[in-house]
Amino acid sequence: MPRTRREFLVHTAAAGAALAAFAPDSRAAPAATADSPTALTLSSSFAASHEPKPLPFNPAKLDGISEKLIRSHWENNYSGSVKALNTVKQHITEALNNADTPAFVYNDLKREHLMRTGSVVLHELYFHNLGGSGKPGVVLRKALDEAFGSFDVWEKEFRRIGAGLGGGSGWLVLGFNLHTGLLENYWLSDHLHSPAATLPILVMDMYEHAYQMDYGAAATAYVDAFFRNVQWDVAAARLEKAFKVQAL
Repeated sequence: MPRTRREFLVHTAAAGAALAAFAPDSRAAPAATADSPTALTLSSSFAASHEPKPLPFNPAKLDGISEKLIRSHWENNYSGSVKALNTVKQHITEALNNADTPAFVYNDLKREHLMRTGSVVLHELYFHNLGGSGKPGVVLRKALDEAFGSFDVWEKEFRRIGAGLGGGSGWLVLGFNLHTGLLENYWLSDHLHSPAATLPILVMDMYEHAYQMDYGAAATAYVDAFFRNVQWDVAAARLEKAFKVQAL
């Protein structure tokens, strides 16, 4: 059924608010409203102009995660994905403009586009929820109490999922699902998979490159260190903005 003008404006406003809420620096993304949907300015989908974002914390001051590991993670894994994403986009543009490009070849590029985009976004969310005291505030603790029965139950499940990912690859995301209205922990096997309609609140990298240099195969020791360095203010701000997006 066709949308009314009001429904279109509301959905446009929600999209703008979502982008503003989860940009690493939300001040750079003006939110659209139902009265001014054109406030949202979109960049070209084909632009190969992604750049690595600087670490939002001093990597020498983390508790139990070494500066050497963080810098290697940022320079090699994250920045490498940014460069790869730009390269893939260049190839996509070339392939799209070539009438002889087979559809299956083009879709191989789009699969790589999906994977590299996932890697870039998840790494940026991960780095931005590090550098804190590891002590959650009252508001977020209350939300986790309500969603999981208690903060301790949430942490128990989060840690168990992390332990299960040890020695392999993947991501662990506490996310708010805009469709179901649920705050849940999600297991992600790689950069390609994420729950539909979900805004990440807290992200933990469980690829071996995130901990092997410091902890070898002791993935659970890395999970302990992650908890000591969570920037809960960032997670709380993401959750607050997710609630606002859902309300729209």
